[in-house]
Amino acid sequence: MSTFKPIGDRVAVKPQPADEKTAGGLYVPDTAKEKPQQGTVVAVGDGRVENGERIALQVKEGDAVLYGKYAGTEITLDGEDLLIMKESDLLGRIED
Repeated sequence: MSTFKPIGDRVAVKPQPADEKTAGGLYVPDTAKEKPQQGTVVAVGDGRVENGERIALQVKEGDAVLYGKYAGTEITLDGEDLLIMKESDLLGRIED
């Protein structure tokens, strides 16, 4: 994979694949699948600048996160689908 480094307070998230089957075992066609709202952070920027001071991001590579249904910009980098979004578009971090 090419090296990709988001700028500022942006993060790159790899979306979790959409479910292929329902809980009852029915297969979901591609046209009926909902966009995933969960993913893994694969790259982070250096943080935002406020009053001349850099503030580090609260997430790091490898964190599982939740984000809004229509958050981010979809890109494909070396055949891998990613979402690029600002840290403020993240709803939270999933902790085990």
